[in-house]
Amino acid sequence: MNIHEYQAKELLAKFGVPVPAGVAAMSVEEAVAATKQLPGPLYVVKAQIHAGGRGKGKFKELPPEAKGGVRLAKTEEEVRTAASEMLGNTLVTIQTGPAGKQVNRLYVTDGVDIAKEFYLALLVDRASGRVAFVVSTEGGMDIETVAHDTPEKIHTFAVDPATGFMPHHGRAVANALGLKGDLAKQAESLAAKVYDAFLGTDASQIEINPLAVTDDGKLLVLDAKVGFDSNAMFRHKDLMELRDETEEDPMELEASKYDLAYIKLDGDIGCMVNGAGLAMATMDIIKLNGMFPANFLDVGGGASKEKVTAAFKIILSDPAVKGILVNIFGGIMRCDIIAEGIVAAAKEVNLSVPLVVRLEGTNVQQGKDILANSGLAIVPANDLGDAAKKIVAEVQKAA
Repeated sequence: MNIHEYQAKELLAKFGVPVPAGVAAMSVEEAVAATKQLPGPLYVVKAQIHAGGRGKGKFKELPPEAKGGVRLAKTEEEVRTAASEMLGNTLVTIQTGPAGKQVNRLYVTDGVDIAKEFYLALLVDRASGRVAFVVSTEGGMDIETVAHDTPEKIHTFAVDPATGFMPHHGRAVANALGLKGDLAKQAESLAAKVYDAFLGTDASQIEINPLAVTDDGKLLVLDAKVGFDSNAMFRHKDLMELRDETEEDPMELEASKYDLAYIKLDGDIGCMVNGAGLAMATMDIIKLNGMFPANFLDVGGGASKEKVTAAFKIILSDPAVKGILVNIFGGIMRCDIIAEGIVAAAKEVNLSVPLVVRLEGTNVQQGKDILANSGLAIVPANDLGDAAKKIVAEVQKAA
């Protein structure tokens, strides 16, 4: 689960991490009113969407020369203009794709004089099973470009969970950033607090870019991106309240209501599979046969008829889907339950695209009988290779 920048900063501030003063705004008037709560005289008006590259982004509804999603303002009128142009319009950045995202929230922060910008991130290093720091002196820019062009400028180290964050970890951060004296002490303190925030919220990522040194010698978090481990959110009801469902794909959101693992992709063959490994193999073999999967959908090992029906409906709600491949290996999952769900959903939504089903495992014959007696144009398959060839052929025939 991801949250907005303003929410990330408010959360980090609770752990003592230094952030500039800021006020969230849902309307133009709230954005203007925010200026009266901030020191000024410089303000920063920032579009709030779940994507990076906002400053260099462009609004679909505005002329090409218009400014992006992060703007400086010196007066209330400039704040009003920026807010009016951002709210309700679609911001396209390098991370949103061409569709962009509609801006429904703003964050008005106090402007600061920046002397230097750094990059600091914490994430889970899956290779070591530890929380890792990623630190660079090249903040305020695309860290992927830095990693590609000047990898020596990125420093990474992991924290042993047996000891937790130690003073030498803080010194490592300060040294990597080239900070001395009081600024080094600030960096050590900040790193410890961000680490506490990471563990305390079951975060999967905390990215601070830029981490800035101000002209008056203060270390401040000017932008923050925080993501959480969704599997741990049952422990954090307060964090669940920060979820902005308007930022999520509608089909992925609907899938989450039924505890389905669904990710929309760019292809045209819808997939319904049980088991992540089998789902990956199914997508690979679709590509091997010349077409592309429209989604990843894992119904899990013990899905009910209702859950299968919901999964089928979600696949069919994607207008890009030109055919569906169901690939089930019934262990815990019973093939007759899958078949009943497929038939119920297909009848309810008036199936109009080719459907190929491969069933194997528990109650497989009962499942095949249900499909054969359904009266629907369902194409049976003997194995995965046969299923992939048949769905590609059926889609090409229907084109």
